[in-house]
Amino acid sequence: MNKTQYSVILSNVGSCSDRFLTEGYDRPYALSELFERVAQIPQVTGVELVGTWHVTESNVKELKEYLERYGLQLVSIIPDHFGQMKWKYGSFAAKDRAVRQQAVAHAKEMIDAAVELGGDLISLWPGQDGYDYLFQADYIQERDWFAEGVKEVCRYRPDVRVSLEYKPKEPRTHCYLSTAANALLITQEVGTDNVGVTIDFGHALNAYETPAESVALLKKHGNKLFHVHMNDNFRHWDDDMIVGSVHTIESLEFFYWLKRTAYSGWLSIDQYPYREDGLEAVHEGVRAMEAFGHVVDSLPAEKVERLIREGRSPETAAFLRECLLRV
Repeated sequence: MNKTQYSVILSNVGSCSDRFLTEGYDRPYALSELFERVAQIPQVTGVELVGTWHVTESNVKELKEYLERYGLQLVSIIPDHFGQMKWKYGSFAAKDRAVRQQAVAHAKEMIDAAVELGGDLISLWPGQDGYDYLFQADYIQERDWFAEGVKEVCRYRPDVRVSLEYKPKEPRTHCYLSTAANALLITQEVGTDNVGVTIDFGHALNAYETPAESVALLKKHGNKLFHVHMNDNFRHWDDDMIVGSVHTIESLEFFYWLKRTAYSGWLSIDQYPYREDGLEAVHEGVRAMEAFGHVVDSLPAEKVERLIREGRSPETAAFLRECLLRV
């Protein structure tokens, strides 16, 4: 893959916590230290910021100084629709109208911040929008509210892209924005040119999707793949592991279809290395993405397309064995 741009969610190079060790597995890092650590990865030229974690009403000027100092581009802002008490029962799909209005207002604030910082994308992950129990949710009404809120956000600044990141579960047992197809339906309902989808590789695995097929689906129905988050897991949970550390062949096919569909957006690390050093883990994830890109570029395109066209799995398995294991 040529001219690939790599980025990282800023927190990934810092300390990560979980519900068992809420103070984190490493010391906390100041905002300035996180930027300095990202700048140590030469392949990375962009960062993603999380609303309220990194972006406040008073620090946009400071963030702009860090971006300029370290030669980094703002790739996206991820509004915080998941990490505050007020989103306990949802954001865009909350039963409380006032909460829904706050969700829209926060997204607009992050759009304004993104534009001021030179960005043109926000990536929405509304993880609290969904349900936990049966007979708890109005599956039609709450999806209507969700789409209405996203549409209002999209219309606020048509020059800023709004990308929907799907995930089947967590923190809710069932999330409304659960699959690539579900996200695609929402984009069609919203109906604006600036709405699209973020594929998080691990979330696609959690949804029991074939990630490469999700790329193809979004290409086929409106060229709606706006952004990519890369990581890995064992499918059962969003482990956010180092890229390619578990699903090597699925990662390779994913990168192949990114190239085949002419994806031109950023490839962004979304790993949460709880016990590993964040900088080392992210750097290895970037190296892995580079390696997958190089392998894809070296594949004999006509042969791969023939294998896909003919669908003879033993021959394909032999080809992959020779490519990856060299025997």
